[in-house]
Amino acid sequence: MPSSHSQFMWFFSVYSFLFLYLRMHQTNNARFLDLLWRHVLSLGLLTAAFLVSYSRVYLLYHTWSQVLYGGIAGSLMAIAWFVFTQEVLTPLFPRIAAWPVSEFFLIRDTSLIPNVLWFEYTVTRAEARNRQRKLGTKLQ
Repeated sequence: MPSSHSQFMWFFSVYSFLFLYLRMHQTNNARFLDLLWRHVLSLGLLTAAFLVSYSRVYLLYHTWSQVLYGGIAGSLMAIAWFVFTQEVLTPLFPRIAAWPVSEFFLIRDTSLIPNVLWFEYTVTRAEARNRQRKLGTKLQ
């Protein structure tokens, strides 16, 4: 049997790698550190997958072939899942976000926003300023 630990770690690493490099959009005016974190994170994930795979053999739980087949199975499933989510599910996001149950649970489609954290920060800051300004005029 293939190593399930190896399979999971390689699935997570490969899917994260694909997500970081193909799905996340980087702006053209990004600083060096903004560009570097993606490479450091990818290297860390691949290192973790290799270390888990190596530990399974080192601790005598699996053979190299079981770990290799687990890694291949996890990598192939990660690629298949990434393609499925990109090509099949992503075009459905706006339609799913418009469902009444999605609106009830405040589910939004943010797939077109390149940096959701920065977007949320700027929108929240602008809204807080507007409310503060309105509150200030009511008190006078």
